[in-house]
Amino acid sequence: MKAPTAVIADDEPMLRAQLVESLASLWPELHIVGEAEHGEQAVHAVASERPDVAFLDIEMPGLNGLQAAAQIKGLAHIVFITAYHQYAVEAFERGAIDYVLKPASEVRLRETVERLKQRIEQPLPSDETMRSVLARLASVLGKSDPTRLRWIQASVGAQIRLIPIDDVLFFQSDLKYTRVVTRDGESLIRKTLKELLEELDPAQFWQVHRATVVNSTAIAHVVREDERMTITLKHGSERLDVSRTFAHLFKSM
Repeated sequence: MKAPTAVIADDEPMLRAQLVESLASLWPELHIVGEAEHGEQAVHAVASERPDVAFLDIEMPGLNGLQAAAQIKGLAHIVFITAYHQYAVEAFERGAIDYVLKPASEVRLRETVERLKQRIEQPLPSDETMRSVLARLASVLGKSDPTRLRWIQASVGAQIRLIPIDDVLFFQSDLKYTRVVTRDGESLIRKTLKELLEELDPAQFWQVHRATVVNSTAIAHVVREDERMTITLKHGSERLDVSRTFAHLFKSM
């Protein structure tokens, strides 16, 4: 049987070391395959190592723990490391996510370990469940909605490339893959436009065609030629067709 694995993300080295030491005592079979100092590192570590569990500090620079969790949902079971009081912790206990209070007490961590031993044998929570839990936690903790995409995980050969969402010029989908086009090139992901639209900020990303979603900040201008409307981007030579269904987006342009 494969030994369970984990990634630990906390920007405070002493607390991270304390958690590693405590886990080694309470769960000696657990193998720590990565440590991270901020949210972006955590996302990279989980994407590359594919651990069973990700311990995420809520307050980290860059991507905070909620935002990092939104990016790695479906890849690992999540445990939040938090200094929040009990009124906020109640939100964790009703969801599909566990928690460890700072500083980690042996009693609480033991409870978490016992639950995790059972959870890692079960399927990961669905994307819908995770979005709901994270949105509720964000509301309780006074954070911005973490369910909006900030990074895209795209495969390039044997590597996984992390693309900041603001760098994406447009998405274009066929029956099997979705192209992710940036100034630096393009990648493919196995996610439909419908799934993407549920996670993208609608104020920034506009669907302009059945198969195309464009970053509105990347639009240079829109050209009307008879009944045809096309988008010219600020970067790149590719033009994007606008279907009649979505022409109303540019009625004032």
